[in-house]
Amino acid sequence: MSRKFAAIAASLALAGLLSACATATPYQPNIPGQATSGGYSEQRIEPNRFRVTFAGNSLTSRETVEGFLLFRAAELTVQEGYDWFEIADRNVERDRRTYIERDPLYSPWYGPSYGFWAPSWRYYGGGFGWRSWDPYWGSPFWGDRMDVRTVDKYEASAEIVMSRGAKPTDNPRAFDARAVIENLGPRIVRPTP
Repeated sequence: MSRKFAAIAASLALAGLLSACATATPYQPNIPGQATSGGYSEQRIEPNRFRVTFAGNSLTSRETVEGFLLFRAAELTVQEGYDWFEIADRNVERDRRTYIERDPLYSPWYGPSYGFWAPSWRYYGGGFGWRSWDPYWGSPFWGDRMDVRTVDKYEASAEIVMSRGAKPTDNPRAFDARAVIENLGPRIVRPTP
């Protein structure tokens, strides 16, 4: 009975580990070695000026990254004792990588193991007449199995200037920090303990 229990416990632990790897970046500080990569960071430039950054992983959408960046800017503004902030500069970077992986279980028939024999056949293509296929003229649609994945990662950064008092109504780059926290708060996904 103990071996069965140990196998079940190991399976559950592995499933938990794999599910932690397959989640979008939650709203968290960007600290190396976390269960889920990415998060927010900030750097003080002047007493009321910060550079705020949020980096997402490959499962985090651009909209989420930009929303979490705005939320962190608002949260930081309130923590520093200010009422509103203005975005002086903003940037979103996309890191796009394409991975091509061959099917490890597929091995073609053509090669020295088979005496350089490979299948070939003739078939009738409607409107084209009789056609033939052999490995010297290219492989069929199933001949080269591979997995092609394109992965996008987004990182947003903004330089913000914080101020006290009423937010200017004529500045589209100004945000009321408490209103941003109130509006975006329900959509913020925090890490599970």
